Amino acid sequence: MKDQDIIDLSWDEFDELRDPRPAANGFDAVVERAISRRGFLGGALAFGSGALAMGAGLMSSTAAARAEGMGFNFKPVDIATDHDIHVPEGYQWKTLVRWGDALFSEAQGAYSPETGVPVEMSDKVFGENTDGMETFVDGDKTVLAINSEYVNPKINLPATSEGMPQNADEVMMLKNMQGVTVVEVADNGDGYEVVVDSPYNRRITHETQMTMDGPAAGSDLVKTKADPAGLNPKGTMNNCGSGKTLWGTYLTCEENFNGYFGATGDYEVTEGLKRYGIGGEGRYAYEKFDPRYDLTQEPNEPNRHGWVTEINPLDPTSTPVKHTALGRFKHENAEMVQANDGRVVVYMGDDERGEFMYKYVSNGTYIEGGSTEGLLSDGTLYVAKFNDDLTGEWLALTPETTGMPIEDILVFARIAGSKVGATTMDRPEWIAANPLKVEAYCALTNNKNRGVKPNAGGDETPATGPNPRETNNYGQIVRWKPAGEDHGATEFTWDLYVMAGNPTVYDNAYAGSENVNAGNMFNSPDGMAFSSDGYLWIQTDGDDSNEGEFEGQGNNQMLVGNTETGEIARFLTAPNGAEVTGLTWSPDKKVAFVGIQHPGGSWPDGNGKPRSSVIAVWREDGALIG
Repeated sequence: MKDQDIIDLSWDEFDELRDPRPAANGFDAVVERAISRRGFLGGALAFGSGALAMGAGLMSSTAAARAEGMGFNFKPVDIATDHDIHVPEGYQWKTLVRWGDALFSEAQGAYSPETGVPVEMSDKVFGENTDGMETFVDGDKTVLAINSEYVNPKINLPATSEGMPQNADEVMMLKNMQGVTVVEVADNGDGYEVVVDSPYNRRITHETQMTMDGPAAGSDLVKTKADPAGLNPKGTMNNCGSGKTLWGTYLTCEENFNGYFGATGDYEVTEGLKRYGIGGEGRYAYEKFDPRYDLTQEPNEPNRHGWVTEINPLDPTSTPVKHTALGRFKHENAEMVQANDGRVVVYMGDDERGEFMYKYVSNGTYIEGGSTEGLLSDGTLYVAKFNDDLTGEWLALTPETTGMPIEDILVFARIAGSKVGATTMDRPEWIAANPLKVEAYCALTNNKNRGVKPNAGGDETPATGPNPRETNNYGQIVRWKPAGEDHGATEFTWDLYVMAGNPTVYDNAYAGSENVNAGNMFNSPDGMAFSSDGYLWIQTDGDDSNEGEFEGQGNNQMLVGNTETGEIARFLTAPNGAEVTGLTWSPDKKVAFVGIQHPGGSWPDGNGKPRSSVIAVWREDGALIG
């Protein structure tokens, strides 16, 4: 395959190169099965929800009175198909920061609409393809930590490179545009802006020195020629979702790390490489110019990525830590809560078709103001099993349950999950815990392979439990309630909060659940966050062609859900081509910071290259929105 073909693929399509879908399957004519929409909902959504009481005409996007009746303090917006942002009446938005914007004075003017950013300034500007983010406060200072998931070489590299790096400098440019940006922001009276040259401002890239802790740190699996002790990995990559610790640090999550490695010669094709989709050709040709990414020279380097990494955004001298106790897989985000006995619990999803949901539970307990040593390095990793009777359990991944050494369990968590019979899921993305009650939600974004073929480990993917639709191109959100209202419990009950779909195209299960209608429909729920009032904010990363089975769904969007009634309303639409991803709020909860990734056209500048950005959204009357 030509390099350029790889660049043009989505990450899911890139994974399909390693584990291709069958050319045909018995479910291609899915409508013919005429699955009962109401029959399905009677089993799943009836659990603990008022959603079934709502009719199909619930949410006309032009009915402001109904929106107010549902408890939403905005008039829902209609779909859009243009290259702009749309928010409700009475709200405003502005661009906070764009790819290439200077964090330091020396980089002022470094970005050019024609040429992008030169390599010598590429680690001194805001990164590319913004994703997860969190807000931190130090006295009267507001600091954001923001992920930059990946790059768009056709946009980021000089035109002469034709979308693929041609030398080590261009590889370095791409490395520097990814990772994490820590930046101070301040409201200057006309909305928030970046504080250039703030002592908090920092770029953490593929080249940043890190440390590693937990049971897999120092094991033979993570040792390399450059780091024979296996304790000092370099760089964090494909930083997707995020999280915030109880003690006020940032958790950045490494997702599609497999695409950064390749081979310039022969290498051993191991079970671990195959399960994680790592092959002989990397997405960005790093292996041609940096031996660290060459499987021929450093076969263990991939094992040093795919972790949850902790960063202290308020201490620019601190060294990031990769926590191996939380397992290695394609982390979407890390949602930290606390068990009733004080132990730390971290919920995590593995964002690949047919992979699993996990949680980590510490052995030690957290006390505010006390020591946090060992809380993310000493504990037990669990994987989820969902039963069809709306119950489930967390299965411990230990040497006794898996027959694997603990370091192997953590480095190859997927293999360990398969051994204990975890439930294959429809791409578990963001997990969000309700701040007002003991329950959590996971966005299962989509899975075209559901019921079509096994996952990369050979686990079957039947259409059952929380993944009820074969060839699922719409996605759903699963909700679970821990036994005894304790996040530390190993048993839970579950239901589906929403099943996305298109009721204007289908009249069966692919129309979606009863709380989906022509006025609020969407596909591929991805990012999620709870505001302090207990409302669930849902961001999408789906098909925005507005054609075929996605007709009428428009661009990707951000919606707000009432978790008591099941009602959902559209709050924001993104420019065509963009994903809406990452959400956090100002300390006073009056401003929402929202990520707009890989926009099309020339958004937001109106000329030149499109630029992923973080925008600020607020109410004109100054009221709370978060």
